[in-house]
Amino acid sequence: MKLVEPPSCGRAASIIVFIGRNGRGNWIAREQNGLFGGLFVNRAQALKYALFENGHRPETIIEVSREIELDISSANLRTFVAPRAA
Repeated sequence: MKLVEPPSCGRAASIIVFIGRNGRGNWIAREQNGLFGGLFVNRAQALKYALFENGHRPETIIEVSREIELDISSANLRTFVAPRAA
């Protein structure tokens, strides 16, 4: 019999992603510890990215009402910048 780790015990279960707007009105998705993040033109794309990065766990995504910024100075940050619509 093969043992399988429950989904709640995996790496993605502990990933909290914040989404919100920055000072310029762009949408940001950022992992709580700054491990990854991205800049997006709309909420839907920020949410889609956050779900992809956290293993499709909407319960670990927090939409913030205050401004948040994407800090790309961290050496550990994996960034994603959405392409502009033509």
